[in-house]
Amino acid sequence: MTGALRSAAVALLGHRARLRWVHLLLGGALLMPYYLLAGTVVSMLGEERTNGIFPLSLLWQFVTFAIALVPAAITALHPLVRPLEGGAARALCGVPRDALATGPSRTWAARGRTAAWYTLHLLTGGVVSGMSLAAPPFAVLLILLPVTGAPGGSDAPYALGRLGPWTMAAPVAGLALLGLVFGTSWAAGEVLARCAPVLLGPTAADRLAAAEQHALRLALRNRLARELHDSVGHALSAVTLQASAARRLLDADPEFARQALAAIEETTREAVGELDTVLGLLREEGSAATAPAPTLAGLDALLDRTRAAGCTVTLTAPASLERVPPVVSREAYRIVQEGLGNALRHAGQVPVRLRIALLDDDLEVALENPLSPGAVPAHRPSGGGRGLPGIAERARLLRGTATAGAYEGVWRLTVRLPLAGGAR
Repeated sequence: MTGALRSAAVALLGHRARLRWVHLLLGGALLMPYYLLAGTVVSMLGEERTNGIFPLSLLWQFVTFAIALVPAAITALHPLVRPLEGGAARALCGVPRDALATGPSRTWAARGRTAAWYTLHLLTGGVVSGMSLAAPPFAVLLILLPVTGAPGGSDAPYALGRLGPWTMAAPVAGLALLGLVFGTSWAAGEVLARCAPVLLGPTAADRLAAAEQHALRLALRNRLARELHDSVGHALSAVTLQASAARRLLDADPEFARQALAAIEETTREAVGELDTVLGLLREEGSAATAPAPTLAGLDALLDRTRAAGCTVTLTAPASLERVPPVVSREAYRIVQEGLGNALRHAGQVPVRLRIALLDDDLEVALENPLSPGAVPAHRPSGGGRGLPGIAERARLLRGTATAGAYEGVWRLTVRLPLAGGAR
């Protein structure tokens, strides 16, 4: 019995109940401008019903209260009402954060639900605010009535003092009236807490927009991962081979070692520049615009760095690649970069044949290199590499195709990119 009373007391007077009571009082305060407007309308219907702009009879007070809810519902159609009301519901009603939408109302259905919530908030807030203002003073009078007695006169509530034995029941009535106020506040708070996820929660359009934003973030993250893998990964592979060759031939061929160190310096400088480009994309700063991603126009420098790592690269390409759209040219450069990086990582210092051709409406990139004895094929990397999946993703984004595999000891990578893919 004691535990039940304690639980009831906590429910009616605890921290959450007090916060919800504040939330209801906020609703009552928000109702006041609409109530004043409605009182003005009621006063136009007949001066005998009002004292200034406030109705005299209880019936007309309820009529004014109902009229006030109409403009409240209309103003709640504004898109920004939902995040404002949602923030108050999270902070004061104890509604979980993920149960409520955080952005403005995007559709009329969401605005209608917000208007319903706002009307309910002001309705319950007005009732609880009125009870909180009027009932406690009357309840205190009833509780103190046996002590203070009833002064002369017949006006309520002092007339209760003349009822003899009933005067002793006045404190019970006063406590019951206070209990009614607390119970009404608790019930109204529970109703608002249960209705908030339904009326202020995300709609199907909100969930779709959130899913699109999540997909956009994943696509950007995957793009950055591809850029880092292809640019920095190729540079590290080339630097590793160049440093290894310089270490082996440092005493026997100092000139070659100096050339290798110069190539390492140039490769790392280019890698830092490309890294700045990728980080500019990540930060969404202007540096990404001032340091554009490389295109096929910079293919010669890429081949020089690869040759400096010990690979013999033979290039067959048209005299001019100006008709290749910039987007396709950038993706083709990254594909060639990753293909050469795969050759360095998995085959070592082997001859590589690179062919770039313009076929009707497509750009074809083909790389071939012999597999070293015991080398790990690039399509089965021992460390779970992302090179070939990244190439396939780049081709797929431009509606192209990519095939790779080993045939009779030769590794072949062939990618076809529609030239129209860069016009999207």
